[in-house]
Amino acid sequence: MTLLLLDTTFLIDTERGATELDDLIGDDDDVAIAEITLAELTVGVELAGARQRPERRAFVDEIAASIPILPYDQGVAMRHASLLVAVRREGRPRGAHDLIIAATAAAAGRTVVSADRRAFDGLPGVTALGHRSPSD
Repeated sequence: MTLLLLDTTFLIDTERGATELDDLIGDDDDVAIAEITLAELTVGVELAGARQRPERRAFVDEIAASIPILPYDQGVAMRHASLLVAVRREGRPRGAHDLIIAATAAAAGRTVVSADRRAFDGLPGVTALGHRSPSD
């Protein structure tokens, strides 16, 4: 069993039909998402046009009902602070939400699954898997 944390990009690819959950996630894998991922997905619902909004809302509701959502708690906050310090020291800024996702994964001992593996590469204590081929 592998502990996985699904990044927003992976879920968006799934919603668009570009990726199947079963292609990367085994039956025995334990999956979760970070709270910030739910927020990012909800932004997509709110920004969607009137025709797309109901379908996107249904997708987000299904994710929220079927995949555990890991909170931004004290353990995540401490990992987040460490990651912020690390990226500032190395002079390689990262996206604010990516760092929260990375901190959530590190605090929970999970591997991030993302379309943008580079956003997580080199972060101390963080492992990531890319689900897109290098040509994507």
